[in-house]
Amino acid sequence: MYIANSLLSHIFYQPIQIIHLEDMLDTYKHSSPLPCIIIVYDGSVSYTLQNRQIELHARTIMFWDHISNFHIPNNSNVNGIVIEYRPFGVRESNLFQEITMIQDCSYKIMNLALEIEKEERAIKKTHPFRLQKLFADLLETLYTELQESIQQKEESWIEMALAYIHLHFQEELTREQMAKKAQVSPEHFSRTFLKHTGYPFTKYLTLLRVRESQKKLLSEMPKLDDLARDVGYREGTYLSRKFKQLVGVSPSVYNQKSKRVVALNTNHTACLLALGIMPELGVFSPYIESLKPVPPVHKLKGYEYDAATIYAEIIAACPDVIINYTGERERKAFLSLAPVFELPCMQFSWREQFRLIASIVDKQDLVEEWLYQYNEQIADYNHILDRRIGQRGTAIVWEIGSHAAYCLDSSYGRGSQILYDDLGFSRPNSIVGQSIRESGFFPAEIEELVYFPADHIFITATPKQDFEKKRLMQLLHSEQWWSMEAVRRKQVYFINQYELFYGYDPLSTAAQLKELMRVLTS
Repeated sequence: MYIANSLLSHIFYQPIQIIHLEDMLDTYKHSSPLPCIIIVYDGSVSYTLQNRQIELHARTIMFWDHISNFHIPNNSNVNGIVIEYRPFGVRESNLFQEITMIQDCSYKIMNLALEIEKEERAIKKTHPFRLQKLFADLLETLYTELQESIQQKEESWIEMALAYIHLHFQEELTREQMAKKAQVSPEHFSRTFLKHTGYPFTKYLTLLRVRESQKKLLSEMPKLDDLARDVGYREGTYLSRKFKQLVGVSPSVYNQKSKRVVALNTNHTACLLALGIMPELGVFSPYIESLKPVPPVHKLKGYEYDAATIYAEIIAACPDVIINYTGERERKAFLSLAPVFELPCMQFSWREQFRLIASIVDKQDLVEEWLYQYNEQIADYNHILDRRIGQRGTAIVWEIGSHAAYCLDSSYGRGSQILYDDLGFSRPNSIVGQSIRESGFFPAEIEELVYFPADHIFITATPKQDFEKKRLMQLLHSEQWWSMEAVRRKQVYFINQYELFYGYDPLSTAAQLKELMRVLTS
């Protein structure tokens, strides 16, 4: 609706004069009271301004209230401009109240400054409003980048504060202590903390302590006072009260009840299925779904996007525990819903992850029985391989995708966990030299497969795109390929079952074992 006689609350900035930095030496005298923007293209200069040591170098912007006391030493080698401007509007104000500096600013700002200088120098103006528009574009870009810089600085200290709280929540922590560590006022700490986490500091600390106590109660029922001290409280009755307020039941009831589990990745979903448990929500791979139809109500949709996309789904599932690999994103997003039981990626084998998940759902006996049968099968298969191929030798596993070939180690699965950990094959020196044990995998060009010889070569996936297919075919027909010992001995195995070999879980591993034995003994 139009309201008559209303004034826009708007400030207009008009460029008044552009001065080149090389003209502002010690001898330069300028008495203008107008604010200015100092832009350095290249070079550097160090000088004192109002008892403050200032460093200006290439791609530095400085805002200053006026330049009457601003000059640079005669011996300076610096190139840039100073733009004086005048503010107009309902609330006449300088753009910035004190010195503000942006270092290593974007090339977009530099290009706009050069355009302004070019327009100012032009004898024939191309457009009467072009200079004003360029200056407005410059101010808008500067303001945006400065706000982003301030936000990044704020997020930096709040993230450090949160990391400290997550490591020391069992200690006596106060808002004042954390504000001092962050070097901000307690009031600013509280405001920023609430904005960043959605919780006041004390409530967030309580949430962390209760979630940690839930994790401990997944596998044991300690004395309540001991549990309280472990998570930062002095007595069990206080923990019990806070626990019930947040979880809805007492610690002892939570320990004894059947847990509603949400699994945020395919490997942990498969671990639960191997134990006979259908998760309330899980991420299912095509291979796992091919084993047994999965009711749609148990499928977690949209996980490949972001945590916000699946937040409502997980709330509706009312989980008692969420299982995932270590991830800061999920820990923050779902802390209000349930404890996130995190399993470090690459640090735990599939067997260790399987056992940990079994302890969460109280299926320790079942997991040991499952692993016993698997190990018995491994022993039988090793006897077969002893007779068929004898000394195992080296093996290498490749997954060839659309853009590169990936060599995989046992921490990433793809069958390598079986070859190296169960069937007695060793890693060739060529991939040990690539530090594959530390990284878990490394990429290579398709044509580079010939530089990594092994006694046995396993290719678990081949490219789907025509161009990469052509590259692979050219490699397979090359003289270098046919000179490899594994090729001459017919010990290259094209399995090409990406979905099956993608899994790093008990169900996928058992199926991968059978497929590897099939190609090794055929």
